Amino acid sequence: MDESYSLKLTTPARRDLSEIRDYTIETHGRDAADAYDAVLRQALKDIREDPYRPGSIERPEIGESIRSFHTSLSRKRAPSDVKSPRHFVLYFVPQENEVAVSRILHDARDLARHVPDDHRERARKFKEERENRPRNMGRGERSR
Repeated sequence: MDESYSLKLTTPARRDLSEIRDYTIETHGRDAADAYDAVLRQALKDIREDPYRPGSIERPEIGESIRSFHTSLSRKRAPSDVKSPRHFVLYFVPQENEVAVSRILHDARDLARHVPDDHRERARKFKEERENRPRNMGRGERSR
């Protein structure tokens, strides 16, 4: 595969990471927080390497071109002993070589309620632009 995409964390995603870490330290301790951070970092790395990877799901019920990837899919590649990661990474591809992480949310939450409207709009616009391009596939996309 080509080189990785650039990965940008939005302000809400950065806040999510901080809150996840704070909660994990408070409830399970610093070692557990470090272990969970390793899983989250691996999930972000996996998405950066291939945002259309197996396990990545289009989520039209959340927003056009919004995708999700569950952190449990990265667990075995992470240098961590976390057994049951419980977060979704919600993201979109706003440019040909870029992934924007919108939110990182616990899998019990109502995901659609927590994606900012401007992220949905940016994802929709890029999808329209991509559909109006000549028929050569963009980097990393798989034919359907």
